[in-house]
Amino acid sequence: MPGGRLTNEDRQHIATGLAEGLGYAEIGRRLERPASTIMREVTRNGGPGDYRADRAQKDTRQRARRRKQAQPPAPPIPDSGYGRDPQAVQDVSESFTDLLVAQGLPKMEARVLACLHITDSGALTAADLVQRLRVSPASVSHAVAFLEQQGIVRRERVPGGRRERYVIDDEIWLRNLQASVQMNYAQAAESRRAAKILGAATPAGVRFESSAELLILVSEALEQAMEQWRQNLAARSGRGLLP
Repeated sequence: MPGGRLTNEDRQHIATGLAEGLGYAEIGRRLERPASTIMREVTRNGGPGDYRADRAQKDTRQRARRRKQAQPPAPPIPDSGYGRDPQAVQDVSESFTDLLVAQGLPKMEARVLACLHITDSGALTAADLVQRLRVSPASVSHAVAFLEQQGIVRRERVPGGRRERYVIDDEIWLRNLQASVQMNYAQAAESRRAAKILGAATPAGVRFESSAELLILVSEALEQAMEQWRQNLAARSGRGLLP
């Protein structure tokens, strides 16, 4: 049923959709599932080019048995009094984690970031993360250090105490986009330098110049989107819609 665990029949439909060249969103629409659920299922079971429904069903059952035998269930995620469905929240956390991994973030770092994201406060101590993720303090420490270096997470003192907590804020993705824009401009400049050296009229030179043009167009569009986001944020704040 939509929203529950994937069945073997669902997996057969996913395999058929992939064979037909359909995207995750279209397969999800046909199964009445989020695209992130389809993406997570395929990523965990061989990827788009090697997904097999029967094998995915078998591997999923084996993973479930191993998790059940290896450790007690994780504590339910607090919902801050909003009446959220704990299983639905857990599914969101797992889907977001898999999406971050697919984008290149290491698994433990992705789990920590997703765990912080689904909290209303956007802040957790190391002990909180250890408890929620069922991992060692060292694993949390290494993951947080990486995220700090990337400017994604910052640490602060817990008010009235000596412990530290790790924090994300509403501008986390803004900073990430700004870093991407800077990298795009740097790559565009290097591509144009390569085009000049290789010869602007040569196939290699044209390829580099075309790449530079695309990177600049994307970067300018991102800058416009970020400015629009800032204006929208300021407008909402002025209307008292933000805390």
